[in-house]
Amino acid sequence: MNDDESTSRSALWRWAAGIFLVINIGGIPLAVAMGETSHALVHVGFLFAGYIAWQLTSGSRKHPAVQIADADPRLDYLQHSVDAIALEVERIGEAQRFNEKLRTKPN
Repeated sequence: MNDDESTSRSALWRWAAGIFLVINIGGIPLAVAMGETSHALVHVGFLFAGYIAWQLTSGSRKHPAVQIADADPRLDYLQHSVDAIALEVERIGEAQRFNEKLRTKPN
């Protein structure tokens, strides 16, 4: 791929990202005005996902000197934290299922 193709492809991605941003930022107040809270939350989620994707893709070009070994302790800590949250969410769900079972059981 030559530099001209790379530049035009990059420009297309920037336009697509701008359109994505405008649609989601504009969609939030519109969805709230229509009384669709879950719809507005989807737009917020898309904005958050777009921001994370932008950070992941642009960060690798901006900071090539970051070593994987430097990130490993932080990634391990993050993984353990996510695992602990998942375990707690499963416990909460199991407790709710048990309580629902007790509540619906005839006396």
